[in-house]
Amino acid sequence: MKPFEMRCIECGKVHDMGRPVYACSSCGNLLEIRMDRAEALKRMSKSDIKKRHVSVWKYRELIPISEKTKVFSLDEGGTQLFRCSRLASELGLKNLYVKFDGTNPTGSFKDRGMTVGITKAKELGMKTVTCASTGNTSASLSAYAGLAGMKCVVLIPEGKVALGKLAQAMMHGATVVQVKGNFDQALDVVMKSSEKLGMYVLNSVNPFRIEGQKTAGFEVCDQLGGKSPDYLYIPVGNGGNSAAYWKGFEEYESLGLTEGLPMIRGIQAEGAAPVADMLKHGKKILEPVKKPDTVATAIRIGNPANWKKTVKAIKDSGGTATTVSDSEILSAQKLLARLEGIFTEPAGAAGLAGLKKDVDSGSIDRTASIVCVSTGHGLKDPDIAVSQSARPRIIEPSIEALEGLLEGG
Repeated sequence: MKPFEMRCIECGKVHDMGRPVYACSSCGNLLEIRMDRAEALKRMSKSDIKKRHVSVWKYRELIPISEKTKVFSLDEGGTQLFRCSRLASELGLKNLYVKFDGTNPTGSFKDRGMTVGITKAKELGMKTVTCASTGNTSASLSAYAGLAGMKCVVLIPEGKVALGKLAQAMMHGATVVQVKGNFDQALDVVMKSSEKLGMYVLNSVNPFRIEGQKTAGFEVCDQLGGKSPDYLYIPVGNGGNSAAYWKGFEEYESLGLTEGLPMIRGIQAEGAAPVADMLKHGKKILEPVKKPDTVATAIRIGNPANWKKTVKAIKDSGGTATTVSDSEILSAQKLLARLEGIFTEPAGAAGLAGLKKDVDSGSIDRTASIVCVSTGHGLKDPDIAVSQSARPRIIEPSIEALEGLLEGG
């Protein structure tokens, strides 16, 4: 077997990694990259990996890019795994951590997949890249396309993208197109037009995106001293990130680089919860939400393209998916900011909101090792943060005025 193969997740057909392809030519299902563990062990040194600078490309032997290919990187990855003692005390937990991917170059976890996706695009000789996005993907793709000197076209739902994310895509020079519809409709246009217009799609249906995102799982294990957490709480939108984390944990364990595997708890907003609904009711096929609606714009997706991968990951881990309300998401966002100094966008607080819900219901071991994934920085969506906070007070420029305000509470 080659070091890597691209296979259909259903029928197993092997596809050519040397050309743009996003779905199985036989059955139309998603594709995934399979790594030959024995070949990986030949190429890598466990001691060398541990000594390297922490980033996505620390794990290059485990990423399906030719050694001869130039890597396009903004030093993404290597994000902090914060041990949250005050938050743990508040919730009555013993070992609580937050993996904060909001400190990536463009402020979200998307950079992990995009450095690999753009590098692969250049390897394939592509000139133009494209995506549909609720915000973070467009910001990330635009930045990396600029770095690689490629044209970039992003499609976003009209009026449904936070200004912080829209500003990034525009500043990086992408052609930003608003679609009169939701994310799912924008993605449909992207997929149908990509071949005709010669554009390389870098949504998470592209399996090379997942290969970058799986490195977050590697990092968590390294940061926990060579062990997986007992539970991973993660927001679920399009489903690629939860599948990527699970792929990272599985591969790392198979290589003898970590001990154990976590149970995955996928968290969706009540107004956009097709995966949670599917698992709750034991459905075999996902039923899309036609009009997804939630304050957490990054997971406002009604028909997740990666639902088969994320459902399989959750089931294989022995986990499940659940929903949280917008008010629970915003409450968790404030709690994380005020107790731990971590400012995440609403979607990035969904995992914590789900954990708090489980704690309140008594459905989790309070002594377990728990990691909540926070996917993006709060400055991505400042309007939501401002609307949920007290307005600044106005005083005269004097000590007496300040003292009076503070005494009055």
